[in-house]
Amino acid sequence: MVIAVVGLGIIGGSYCKAIKKHTRHTVIGINRTQSVAQKAFDAGAIDVIGAVEDIQKADLVILCMYPGACVEFIEKNGSYIKKSTIVTDASGIKSAICPQMTELAKRFGFTFIGSHPMAGKEKNGFDVSDADLYMGASFIITPCGAAMEKVDFLAGFARQIGFGTIKVATPEEHDRMIAFTSQVPHVLACAYVLSPSCPNHKGFSAGSYRDVSRVANINSKLWSELFIENREPLIKELDILIENITAISNAIKSNDSQELSELLERGHRVKQDLGE
Repeated sequence: MVIAVVGLGIIGGSYCKAIKKHTRHTVIGINRTQSVAQKAFDAGAIDVIGAVEDIQKADLVILCMYPGACVEFIEKNGSYIKKSTIVTDASGIKSAICPQMTELAKRFGFTFIGSHPMAGKEKNGFDVSDADLYMGASFIITPCGAAMEKVDFLAGFARQIGFGTIKVATPEEHDRMIAFTSQVPHVLACAYVLSPSCPNHKGFSAGSYRDVSRVANINSKLWSELFIENREPLIKELDILIENITAISNAIKSNDSQELSELLERGHRVKQDLGE
């Protein structure tokens, strides 16, 4: 199989390295900055440094760009894609792009299936990409009307390169859950380190600081797009978080140790019941 990976940052680069490590597929790497594509070629992560028109050779196209850029790329270049080809993305949101991508797939004749690899690092770029980034990770598929045999094909490919859990969801369910599991933690981490106390944390901090602040090392342009495109589910989760923080804050302000203890115990029981 010939696979074209468009965008060779940490996600795209890790796809390329995983494909070369775990399969015999041919990988075409397409990237706006040619020096990055050359680096991927020199590292053995791709077989060919591709131009945009080389996507016509691909049986599978993986778009590893910002959500809006994925749509723009297909709008401009969808005519190159074979009708038998599956196109997928790696975007952290789905409702904002799946309808557009599905319509483009109908226009150009290929199959679009949304997907989201649930893995990453705090740093970005090809230099930090990793062939084992996806080992045991969750791979979320949003079929977007695609035939089940093609959904199964994409799931099988994901397992080939190391993903451990395959989750199938609607775009709406995906975005609702990602607001809670991914976007809220990033908001929380950024808000946390904006405290004037943060620059002086060294010598006073250990695991708790590290765990809460870790994902504040954020790609601000990308995550701003993700937050705004997913604003309704995210705002609902943020309102719940603010309500819970306010309840704890009020209990502390009023010196109500019983109420405070009950609130903290509720959180403890949730984690305990989940077995985490």
